[in-house]
Amino acid sequence: MASSPKASADPLDARLVRTLADILNETGLSEIEVERDGLKVRVARQVSVTATVAAPAPAPATAAAVEAPAAPAAPVRAAGDAVNSPMVGTVYLQPQPGSPSFVKVGDTVTAGQTLMIIEAMKTMNPIPAPRAGKVVEILVSDAQPVEFGEPLVIIE
Repeated sequence: MASSPKASADPLDARLVRTLADILNETGLSEIEVERDGLKVRVARQVSVTATVAAPAPAPATAAAVEAPAAPAAPVRAAGDAVNSPMVGTVYLQPQPGSPSFVKVGDTVTAGQTLMIIEAMKTMNPIPAPRAGKVVEILVSDAQPVEFGEPLVIIE
């Protein structure tokens, strides 16, 4: 009794999907895509961000006080322009372990100056400053996984 090609491919595909899902969980990434032997597999997970705000002790309830819940507070960020990640990868704040960081909070940078690097698919990609200014906040830590579009640095 011969098995069909689809039946023999199913266990491999299931193992591949499970392996990719495990990688997502281990790295904190929201999606991963691989292509092998003409088969392209993309595994993604829905990421929901919730913010909680500590509420003061409840006062005696009145009809007006129970109308609408309070909106969650947005994180406080320094004023300036955010430099967003152009790719998914791992961010590094210095050129190699033990070296000084490319930039620190308070540094003045020039347009094109390297702010950090992002490793993606074993390639180190420098992230340049889009304009001259002062680094007022660094929003990521060394060796942190980052998503496409995630804010990395605030330049004023």
